[in-house]
Amino acid sequence: MSQQSVIEFSDVTVSFDHEPVIDNINFSLENGEFTYLIGQTGAGKSSFLRLIYRDLLPDSGHVRVADLDVTSLPDKEVPYLRRRLGIVFQDFQLLPDRSVYDNVAFSLQVTGEKKSYIKQRVLEVLGMVGLSHKRKNMPNDLSGGEKQRVVIARALANEPRIMLADEPTGNLDPEASASIMELLKQINNRGMAVLMVTHDYDTVKQYPFRTLKLENGKIEDISADKL
Repeated sequence: MSQQSVIEFSDVTVSFDHEPVIDNINFSLENGEFTYLIGQTGAGKSSFLRLIYRDLLPDSGHVRVADLDVTSLPDKEVPYLRRRLGIVFQDFQLLPDRSVYDNVAFSLQVTGEKKSYIKQRVLEVLGMVGLSHKRKNMPNDLSGGEKQRVVIARALANEPRIMLADEPTGNLDPEASASIMELLKQINNRGMAVLMVTHDYDTVKQYPFRTLKLENGKIEDISADKL
């Protein structure tokens, strides 16, 4: 793994029912890079992400993430890997019975952080996403865009090295989608690598970054004008 890479796939293959969805792929995400991963439904994008956060192991090849060999990582060390990753899901996955503050704090409580640090860090990341004033609200009080901002705050809480965003604008209207993209750009501009899975080609064209297409088990760089 190069000193600049935060994710590296080496000859990675994953098959389901003897059909490869990821076929001998090589890929690297550099430190501070923003990259889109696109592809049709069923192309293997979710499997690609699952390999990174060790919810799936490859049939062959190696995956390295943030200096860890994910392929050979003992199960007991998987939580340490996931603390290096900020994961943003399309469907939010917020705890409905907890406030905005408590949803973000939960990700720090499970790692055993002190209460004083948790309070400081939660207020800090809520400030970063522009939701300090909503910290006492419940998820049902929020718009879709606000919920996604809470998810991003939660993902940032443990100071990850990499942000994985799985269709972060998929359930949002155009205005909310634009605000989330601006936020992800700001996070990237602070030096964090971002890997974003998306079907939203308009967003890819509007916010051009390196774009990879996963198709027939293979991955290739494409330019936005070919979308």
